[in-house]
Amino acid sequence: MASPDDLLAALDPEQRRVAEALRGPVRVLAGAGTGKTRAITHRIAHGVHTGVYAPTEVLAVTFTTRAAGEMRGRLRTLGAGGVQARTFHSAALRQLRFFWPHVHGTELPTLIESKIGLLATAARRQRLTADQALLRDLASEIEWAKVSNVHPDDYVRVAAARGRSVTGHDHDTVARVFSSYEEVKRGQGRMDMEDVLLLTAGMLAEDERVAAQVRRQYKWFVVDEFQDVSPIQSALLDLWLGGRDELCVVGDPAQTIYSFAGANASYLRDFPAKFPGTASIELVRNYRSTPEVVAAANTLLAGSASRGVELRAQRPSGPAVTFTPLPDEVAEAEHTAAKIARLREQGRSLAEVAVLFRINAQSEAYEDALSGRGIPYVIRGAARFFDRPEVREAVTRLRGAARSGEGEEFLETVHGTLSGMGWTSQAPTTRGQTRDRGESWQALISQATECAKTPGATLAQFVDDLDRRASEQHAPVAEGVTLATFHAAKGLEWDSVFLCGLQDGTLPITYADTPAAVEEERRLLYVGMTRARVDLALSWSLSRNPGGRASRKPSRFLDALLPDDHRVEQAAARNRKVANCRECGKPLATGAEKKRGRCADCPASYDEELFERLREWRKERAGEESVPAFVVFTDATLQLIAEHKPSTPEALLRISGIGRSKLDRYGEDVLTLVG
Repeated sequence: MASPDDLLAALDPEQRRVAEALRGPVRVLAGAGTGKTRAITHRIAHGVHTGVYAPTEVLAVTFTTRAAGEMRGRLRTLGAGGVQARTFHSAALRQLRFFWPHVHGTELPTLIESKIGLLATAARRQRLTADQALLRDLASEIEWAKVSNVHPDDYVRVAAARGRSVTGHDHDTVARVFSSYEEVKRGQGRMDMEDVLLLTAGMLAEDERVAAQVRRQYKWFVVDEFQDVSPIQSALLDLWLGGRDELCVVGDPAQTIYSFAGANASYLRDFPAKFPGTASIELVRNYRSTPEVVAAANTLLAGSASRGVELRAQRPSGPAVTFTPLPDEVAEAEHTAAKIARLREQGRSLAEVAVLFRINAQSEAYEDALSGRGIPYVIRGAARFFDRPEVREAVTRLRGAARSGEGEEFLETVHGTLSGMGWTSQAPTTRGQTRDRGESWQALISQATECAKTPGATLAQFVDDLDRRASEQHAPVAEGVTLATFHAAKGLEWDSVFLCGLQDGTLPITYADTPAAVEEERRLLYVGMTRARVDLALSWSLSRNPGGRASRKPSRFLDALLPDDHRVEQAAARNRKVANCRECGKPLATGAEKKRGRCADCPASYDEELFERLREWRKERAGEESVPAFVVFTDATLQLIAEHKPSTPEALLRISGIGRSKLDRYGEDVLTLVG
């Protein structure tokens, strides 16, 4: 077992100050990658080893079961295994289950896993037609109201003042559904996760015997991720303390990204005002990222309202952070996949690579590009694109239309089918499931628009192409590239991180229409950037679809980060198609490089002679059919053919960009050329 001196010797000077501050109140402002979990677990272990703390009298609270489990594991290793490390909900539920029968003489209400079923009943009682997306958005809004201590009777006033909204419904309607939901829940003897906190707080506030027993049990408190505390969690913590100040809180205001769900960073910022005599300590030594990544992250927040601690890198220097504009979202995904393929060739584990984006619907292009190169991937925090309910239903409807002989006007049928499900050409202006669903439909519209560029394209061929994509993207993987939103990436890290889709309107997202909302978007980008240990690549697309007008601008957050010559390049890129290396993604400098499609010093990942033979064949076929060459096959598809050299029709179908119709039309020629 480690001695107290050994525990302190393992820490840097700032972490040691944390570990030695055994009496509260203590506030630790811990920047990304600065070892906050190490600091607070050593603090607890130091308190136990020196006899200041009895292990069973310490309660360490965090926000996820994963983080709580990690904390318990570290404490056991440090000889403090008797300490309780739990989430707010877990700690409250444990107390509720123990005390409720004694206080009320009844069984505790049954905890529900999801609000959706009860909400559906509540909506019907209010004569509201609600699909799954609306029910999920209503559930999220009710969760926000309850953790913010907003009663149904007060919802209309508070929601209006705070700019809350649920797509397509006014505050009065939401308030009525909220009230009805509470009635349905009580009538069935149920409780939800927010009730766990509310009922525990109510029990402690109303029964002094219960409060006294809990306070005798726990005398020392540590709360991690304190920037994410909600009003009800703060109130519960105050009741646990009972006027005492033996509390250590740890957090980073620069990583506040859950304000929409009720998190309030003011509890962290204003902690010294609430607890006079607070010892405030900053952890600034970043052990995760290279100096290049740290400098970019510091620059992003410099001079902004989101500025937290200024990080100081401790790792050796690494590659420069890259900034790459691409012509469209398909090109951006292909560019990213090509760079990941190079990392794999260099021996990088795919488990150490992540592609991060703002919303779930952006994943599909990357799923397709990675599948086309045989690169496995896993999606964190969401279903794969073709597993999403709205996508499954849309494909089923389109398949039915194709079988029934509809689809003479290919795009018109697709538009009509998705419009019948709720798609409109106007992007949703609010957050939540309704927006995610609209973005998924828009991704299908974009694919249909691209497919329709092929002369004679039919709805049946489009559905076949969707089925091919789905089969490619659903291959099970044991290890692969992580695809995730910025929110889902919080608390994680990888060697190589690609931040994609960084154009204005996506980041900050369009519905971020207040200064506070825009700053939260800046902090989202900061969280994404600080996930990277070594490689950090930022990219954006100038248009949504191939051939579209290059009218997009890079995110305003990149203004201070882009090198001067890159700003000139960006201005020029708006008036011409950007030419980038297929292998490393860097802009091509000379005419010879542009003709070759890669930098002079980049080795090709494919058979160049075969690629040129395929290009010559494509030119002839395009001439015979009087269509542009890319309508036959894009360069990216020819490159994949030259790389994988498929020898059967089935193998050819697995190439990104080849569906059943193109296999029937061109497959025999291509297989002959490859052979």
